[in-house]
Amino acid sequence: MDQWRIVLLGERDAGKTELAVQFTLNFYSDYDPTIEDAYRKQFLVDNRMCFLELIDTAAQDEYATLQEQWIREGQGFALVYSIASRSTFDRLQVFHQSVRRLKGDPVFMLVGNKLDKAFEREVSKDEGAALARRFGCEFIETSAKTAHNVERAFTNLVRALRRARYPEPQIPLKEKKKCLIL
Repeated sequence: MDQWRIVLLGERDAGKTELAVQFTLNFYSDYDPTIEDAYRKQFLVDNRMCFLELIDTAAQDEYATLQEQWIREGQGFALVYSIASRSTFDRLQVFHQSVRRLKGDPVFMLVGNKLDKAFEREVSKDEGAALARRFGCEFIETSAKTAHNVERAFTNLVRALRRARYPEPQIPLKEKKKCLIL
């Protein structure tokens, strides 16, 4: 069974806790400021069992040293922003750089959360997709409130982690046989 530690990073009010609660406990919980929480879930991805531990982090600057510890321990990273908040989107570069500085080239997923607030949208889907291309990662929009794409986001992240850990073997091309005519 695969075991993965996924760190949820993003600004306050991006919906990190709500995503973790919706995914692991299947219900929506209103915003509750978090310093650190861990959520666990066992589930099937492509007929293989996996165990996820989601580390829900605090975004405040006073927890920067804790954030470094969370990053060092993480295997995959969900960069979360609210589509209804430009400021949560604009700060993602800081989180991305922190992870790259400490981990090199880890597996990321960019998550535009709060799709249920589409009428308050401040960040377009195209902007999210463009940032994901720049980061070299997958992108998905979710709603923790309605559960839209929440399981898909974590399923896709597990698939990306598996691809990184177990790259497909390169099959050498068959050498052309040489023919000798006597």
